[in-house]
Amino acid sequence: MKENNNDENLAIIKFIKSVYQNYKFIPLHEPKFTGNEKKYLNECVDSTFVSSVGKFVDEFEKKIAKYTGAKYAVATTNGTSALHISLILADVNSDSEVITQPLTFVATCNAISYCNAKPVFIDIDKDTMGLSPSALEIFLKNNTKIKNKKCINIRTNKIIKACIPMHSYGHPCKIDKIKTICNKYNIFLIEDAAESLGSFYKNKHTGTFGQLGTLSFNGNKIITAGGGGCIITNDKSLAVKAKHLTTTAKIPHKWDFNHDMIGYNYRMPNLNAALLLAQLEKLNNFIKNKRKLASDYENFFKSIDYFFFKEPKYSRSNYWLNVILLKNKKQRDKFLDYTNKNGIMTRPAWQLMNKLKMFKDCYQSNLKNAKYLEVRIVNIPSSVKF
Repeated sequence: MKENNNDENLAIIKFIKSVYQNYKFIPLHEPKFTGNEKKYLNECVDSTFVSSVGKFVDEFEKKIAKYTGAKYAVATTNGTSALHISLILADVNSDSEVITQPLTFVATCNAISYCNAKPVFIDIDKDTMGLSPSALEIFLKNNTKIKNKKCINIRTNKIIKACIPMHSYGHPCKIDKIKTICNKYNIFLIEDAAESLGSFYKNKHTGTFGQLGTLSFNGNKIITAGGGGCIITNDKSLAVKAKHLTTTAKIPHKWDFNHDMIGYNYRMPNLNAALLLAQLEKLNNFIKNKRKLASDYENFFKSIDYFFFKEPKYSRSNYWLNVILLKNKKQRDKFLDYTNKNGIMTRPAWQLMNKLKMFKDCYQSNLKNAKYLEVRIVNIPSSVKF
């Protein structure tokens, strides 16, 4: 494609507008409330239990655990709080470092910072946009030692306590290989599955490979309550402690207020859970719809000089946000400008975390793949169509 030729951009705009008809401006990902949302909300309001105690919270935790195949789920106020509590459960503190990827939403690194720890940025794979097992292995082999069953960074003398890979845009990373490496080096594995509800890797739901997984139900996620998050795990002791910490560490009692540690007011309100229960009932239909949209995009882009990002090998992706790759930053920026001016919301990837002023002094490996993808990724409209 010639960079000064808008013919293909125009063809893309026409195609997207044919997919999303009757829109003056086509959003990137809008919520769909087409089920029992109002019914459950009214029931919640009528019950007067609108805060973090109520039947909808309990019911949602049971059903999201069943859906993902996890044994336990703890509903939280948002995905960031789920990450924060997960890091606390991994005993991450000021003497710790946490491995993660530079191509991620800032919440991942913010949560690490809440624990006064430092992120360590390791490169991603081009075929998943998620943390690279080979880059992880190389870093650990060359920069760490095991002492007293702890992984010590020989450059900083800090303990590498945890690793947080993310399943970017709903596409699973090579999480089984990452898990094997983390086990070898005694590193606590937390999956940032905020974007990948309904995505499976080797027939297993994302977020269930690590000791803990985190989900997000922000307004732009595949199911939403305007906010909300969740911790999933197969470890009962971690689940019990997660619920305790997110409920201000209050010791259960009929009337007494007693707290046994520093806790957090991170429990999901019953109102949010009511919405999410209704959304969860529609999730399989949402995913079916989104996978059909991705298939339509894939077929369309075969005739366009852009690369449509397909689900990785061994994966079944929810295609939360569809991704195309352009040739370079200049072409990407022209495309972003052209589409947004013509009533179609498109967005670039997040700026790499190691470039943000808060994290620019953190360790980074050779990030060639992350740098390559950062300037080429564009998200295109991905809303459920019905």
